[in-house]
Amino acid sequence: MLGMLAAGDVLAQKSENAPGFCRPEIQVGTAQNGVASWYGPGFHGRKTSSGEIYNMNELTAAHRTLPMDTMVKVTNKNNGETVIVRINDRGPYVGKRVIDLSLAAAKALDMDHDGLGNVAITVMCENTQPVVPGQKPATNA
Repeated sequence: MLGMLAAGDVLAQKSENAPGFCRPEIQVGTAQNGVASWYGPGFHGRKTSSGEIYNMNELTAAHRTLPMDTMVKVTNKNNGETVIVRINDRGPYVGKRVIDLSLAAAKALDMDHDGLGNVAITVMCENTQPVVPGQKPATNA
C-alpha cells in the first residue's frame, strides 16, 4: 500500500513486553514516498520530542505522525541505498518533507552532501535495532 499518511495515522507501536511489536490492525510494509532531509550539528545534544537526547551519529529520524520507536526502512530512490532507523522525534516542519534523518542515516543513504533526497519509507516493526544493510546488528551481549 503506497501513498501519503494522513495526520494522526498510527502505524506502529512499541510494546514494553515485545520490542518491535506491531498492533494487529497495523500493516508491516505500510509505505510513504516523498522528500527527506537531515538534521545534524545544530540539534546535536538537544532533547527530542521523545525526551531523549538527539545524537546525530545514531540511526534515528523525525516523522510527523509515526509513533515514537517505530522502526522504518528508508530507501533513497535515486541510488537504491537503504537504512533502517528508529523514529524518536517529530518533524520535519519545512514544506512537504516526509522524514528528517539523522546525519548518520543521511550518510548511509549517500544524501548528506545534497541535503535532500527522494525516499520511500516502509514500516519495519519486526526490527528492534537500527541497522545499515550489510552491517551486523548491534547485540546486547
